Amino acid sequence: MSVATSLALWVFQQAAGGGNGIMMLLPLLLIPVLYFMMIRPQQKRQKQWQEMLSSIKTGDRITTAGGIRGIILSIKDDVIVIKVAPDGIKLEVAKNAIASVTTQDGLSGS
Repeated sequence: MSVATSLALWVFQQAAGGGNGIMMLLPLLLIPVLYFMMIRPQQKRQKQWQEMLSSIKTGDRITTAGGIRGIILSIKDDVIVIKVAPDGIKLEVAKNAIASVTTQDGLSGS
C-alpha cells in the first residue's frame, strides 16, 4: 500500500469519526504527495533530456521525436543537419526535436 493511499485512508477515517478539521487540511497534505509523484519525476526527465542535448556531437546516431533516424553531420545553435539512410539525404532538424541518441546496436534491431 502506497504512502498516498495510507494517508488518504487515515484522513477519511478521521473525517468519519467527526474530525471535520482534518478535511480542511487534506489539500495541504496532498500537495507534497503530488509534488513527489508528478512534478519531480517530470523535472528529472527534463534535466536528463537537456543533458543529452548538450552532449550530442557530430557522428552521433539520433532519433527525432517524429521517428526519423540519422547521423549528425553538423550542429549549429538550435539546428542540426542529419544524414538519413538509404540515399544519404541531408535534413535540417530543430535541436529540440531530438528524442534520443541511439547506438549502432539500437539501429541494427530494426
